[in-house]
Amino acid sequence: METYLLFYNGEWQKPVSGDFYEIISPTTGEPVSKAAYGDEEDAKRAVDSAADAFKKWANLPAKNRAEIMTKTYHLMMENSDELARTISVEMGKPIKEARGEVSIAAEYLLWNAEEAKRIYGETIPASVPNKRLKVIRQPVGPAAAILPWNFPLSMVTRKIGPALAAGCTVVIKPASQTPGSAAKLVKLLDEAGMPKGVVNLVTGNTNKIVDTLLFDERIKKITFTGSTEVGKILLRKAAEQVKRVSMELGGHAPFIVFDDADLEAAAEGAIASKFRNTGQTCVCANRIYVQSSVMDKFLEILKEKTESLKVGDSLDENTQISALVNKAAVKKVQKHVYDALEKGARLITGGERCTVPNFEKGNFYKPTILAGVDERMLVTFEETFGPVAPVLGFETEEEVINKANNTNYGLAAYFYTKDLARAHRVSEALEYGIVGINDPVPTTVQAPFGGVKESGMGREGGHHGVEEFLETKFISIGLY
Repeated sequence: METYLLFYNGEWQKPVSGDFYEIISPTTGEPVSKAAYGDEEDAKRAVDSAADAFKKWANLPAKNRAEIMTKTYHLMMENSDELARTISVEMGKPIKEARGEVSIAAEYLLWNAEEAKRIYGETIPASVPNKRLKVIRQPVGPAAAILPWNFPLSMVTRKIGPALAAGCTVVIKPASQTPGSAAKLVKLLDEAGMPKGVVNLVTGNTNKIVDTLLFDERIKKITFTGSTEVGKILLRKAAEQVKRVSMELGGHAPFIVFDDADLEAAAEGAIASKFRNTGQTCVCANRIYVQSSVMDKFLEILKEKTESLKVGDSLDENTQISALVNKAAVKKVQKHVYDALEKGARLITGGERCTVPNFEKGNFYKPTILAGVDERMLVTFEETFGPVAPVLGFETEEEVINKANNTNYGLAAYFYTKDLARAHRVSEALEYGIVGINDPVPTTVQAPFGGVKESGMGREGGHHGVEEFLETKFISIGLY
């Protein structure tokens, strides 16, 4: 059984307590690895390491920082099978999807390596002849990245890629369920020649570690992906130091199918959005709105496609739906389905747990479609985070826009149409940070990712991600 240690001062370290905890596979229900159970003292040592390394890393020419990041990209691709397997085993992601995650995770490093060399300042015309005005961009300082379990590798590189490019050192806190891929990435960064103290890793007691990172004045930036509820707690704590934060929080994405849409493509898109990662993504379709005139036809197509999805072991190449991350996730899915059915929804397919041969302890749930859903039901305002597709009807464009926007969330939204004018109207009216038009998976390394309203603040990806780790300094020079 593999054991993951902490990493700071450029070395792998045992936790101060000497304690370790087991990582349980959601597919088998059995332990697959162990990780160090660090606490506040371990976190403080990691911050010491990041703070000590900051000035040297920040002053290293961007070209040199980029070379190390690029080398890590190549090492990730060389070790992609091992990284994908680690993701799949720890959190149940189907292995094909896990390979895709490794690929985009590596791309985040490569993209930001190039961005490191394009952090520009500017010269401003002065209003008097004996002054020169300029603006420079400098790294904000040591940063802490607090990570989710559902994309345990790509969320690391999406956060530390721009931080490293900007000249920041980092402390990584992976989710307790999924430390393995982050630990293996740190190993590759070390192998690529990352200087001592630039990248640090702590696992273990989440509350003690995160509080240490939040309250230590040497950490100048917090970047977090997780629930809105936890994000609000972190924001309140960060406010005590007016600490810089980026927050990628919860979502409740509408997926709209207009009557002029290609229904086959729309159904394929709904499958891709809703059932990706077994429905455990913050940008997955949570409310599928279908115009009434095409409802029956769309449900027929969606049912056929959903029932063809293969449920199974995450390491099986043919698996499309695998285990949910833990038993609590299964209970939440069951609660949402039962609530909807009790309030009048119709079960089109699924709606129950299922057992995969030889994996009887796994957290499996059948891909589910609910029709006749309305706004009283939990599935329309709480994140299900599971393979449940609730379908609601609508009559007019104005009506569905109002319904889609009737939420405190604002991360991602999708709609299908062939009408160019409608594509412009609706995309501009939807109150979301990301909008996919006939595109169920719009996320890409070169574009900004993030939400509005209670779905967060700040952006990751593209040049926007690097800007989150930079301070703007104005310099006025008098000429005498």
